[in-house]
Amino acid sequence: MQNRRIILSTIICVLFPLLHAVAQKYDLLIQEGTVIDPKNKIREKVMDIAISNDTIVAVSGRLNPKDAKKVVNVKGLYVTPGLIDLHSHHFFGTEENHYLCNGYYAVQPDAFTFRSGVTTAIDAGSSGWKSFEKYKKQTIAHSKTRILSFLNIVGEGMRGGVWEQDLQDMNAKMTALTIAQNPELIGIKVAHYSGAEWTPIERAVEAGRLANVPVMIDFGGHEPPLSLTKLLLEELRPGDIFTHMYANLADVRMTILNPETGELYDYATKARERGIVFDVGHGGGSFAFAQAIPAIKKGFFPDAISTDIHTESMNGGMKDQLNVMSKFLNLGMSLADVIKASSWKPAQVIHHEELGNLSVGSVADIAVLSVLKGDFGFIDSAGNKMKGNRKLQCEMTVRAGEIVYDLNGLSSPMWDASDAR
Repeated sequence: MQNRRIILSTIICVLFPLLHAVAQKYDLLIQEGTVIDPKNKIREKVMDIAISNDTIVAVSGRLNPKDAKKVVNVKGLYVTPGLIDLHSHHFFGTEENHYLCNGYYAVQPDAFTFRSGVTTAIDAGSSGWKSFEKYKKQTIAHSKTRILSFLNIVGEGMRGGVWEQDLQDMNAKMTALTIAQNPELIGIKVAHYSGAEWTPIERAVEAGRLANVPVMIDFGGHEPPLSLTKLLLEELRPGDIFTHMYANLADVRMTILNPETGELYDYATKARERGIVFDVGHGGGSFAFAQAIPAIKKGFFPDAISTDIHTESMNGGMKDQLNVMSKFLNLGMSLADVIKASSWKPAQVIHHEELGNLSVGSVADIAVLSVLKGDFGFIDSAGNKMKGNRKLQCEMTVRAGEIVYDLNGLSSPMWDASDAR
């Protein structure tokens, strides 16, 4: 009889935890966060989000914590879709004379994405059709961050210098074919061409038509300067992207706003009406308060907020995705609109509506943010400073259901001195 009791007790001790684990419906429960989900029109509502494996399985006002293997309480913090950086450069490497295409100026994505709440980074044309395979094997395949990419119309990619001036290396057909064969490719990029021809843009748009993807244009530096009116109202199609929208490079590119009168030029407002997407693309030299502040006062906000991150911009006024978002928060955009321009809108722009939202059934890419209050300074590309009293900070990032960044240990148990005995 005694042996039977011992055996029964042992069976209960072994099976009870297993039965309890089976009964738990969720792997992770993010509890009591203030949810902002632009796609589903949720604006600062306290809700719980449940995750099973890599998928969001429930979003509700209150879920039972006993149903979850792990519970993280984020009361007082904002829970948003994982952020999407529409303009970044991640084809890092060690080749000389390769700039952002397997060169020293690009940045390794996982080192800088998750700490800013970014779960999807979109490379803005660092590689071309000739170099994309190396980028895919070398960087994309080894990144926890979801990496998507615009393909440069230049076959060599963004090598800088003479390589980006070669019209013979701008092949619409090969660009479109490469996109068709690689689902990570979501568009085409034009940048840094300094000639007086429209050829790079024309070939990029042709490739965009063949592959049915948008084109992103980094415009300027042409000798003599080309017309921004023609670019926005004639060359580009609705859904194509004009990046560096608040650049103030009057000597090499027309601006969207008259710096003397503070009035928007007609071609900017008409371009927006016809569906051109306006992207921040802050970068190291492409964001000026002289353009952004008066434009925003006129209601000309960005469609997408992005970094143009590389080693120079991240150590200058740009810094990271949240720092750029914080500038717009202090310039008058609502927090909900700042989140939309950094998640749901970029997902729509690249035609990946499965991203940038917290819908049930979506991949569990989530950012948990705080809004710090204090005396902060923000710097533009000309070195000018703007004061602000709010700043976004990433507290935790979830990528495909896994907690990949946790600033203050929200998901960790408290240390107990007895554990060390």
